[in-house]
Amino acid sequence: MKKIALIGVMSFAAVAAHAAILTQWDFNGASSTTVAGGGSSPTASIGAGTASLLGTTGSFSSGIANGGSSDPVVTSPPNFGWQVTGYAAQSTENGARGVRFDVSTVGFQGISFRFDVRKSNTSSRYQEVLYTLDGTNFISAGIVDGNAGDTWFNGNSFDLSTVAGANNNANFGFKVVAIFDPTNPTAGVYAPSNSGSNYAGTGTTRFDMVTVNAEAVPEPATMVVLGLVAAAAARRKRK
Repeated sequence: MKKIALIGVMSFAAVAAHAAILTQWDFNGASSTTVAGGGSSPTASIGAGTASLLGTTGSFSSGIANGGSSDPVVTSPPNFGWQVTGYAAQSTENGARGVRFDVSTVGFQGISFRFDVRKSNTSSRYQEVLYTLDGTNFISAGIVDGNAGDTWFNGNSFDLSTVAGANNNANFGFKVVAIFDPTNPTAGVYAPSNSGSNYAGTGTTRFDMVTVNAEAVPEPATMVVLGLVAAAAARRKRK
């Protein structure tokens, strides 16, 4: 009986620590003009959060074109992506324009996020992904290299599970912004996704399946259970 109880406790502890979707935007709707929240601030399809534009304009286009995003819905409608345009003119506003997502992680830890993005031929090849812990200051999490036009780049993932400040934080958020070509920093220019095209601020990036994953912060009772598991394991070792 004690062995069975211990196994049950260990299973409970494992479930308590399992990461799951905290917030997700799939941008789906009956038509491109009826996606919840509209092109300026689409509503999360799972959980709560705020999506916003940074100097750009937004609308919705097919999520299945050019190979499609990772959305399991295979028809459009209802599968759409958030199409963003109105980027800066060549050689101006490095890292200023794009999109932002704010998600409270209060009560959660082990934060990570991911997204799919489609680049048009004339869009900026490089986008920087940055996160914030205070809602104002941003820290770089990495760069997405979209080295082909009219192509989806799916599963861009960023693991912040070792960033303690991302846990249990009402001000957590991240942004994805167009940046100058980092391989040629002295030039100060945007590179096009299609090397045979010229960069243009009218180029588009299309986002889909923007997802924040997390695990619930263990309740005090759960911590007691975990302590019992550890104590029981220690006793077994001593026998």
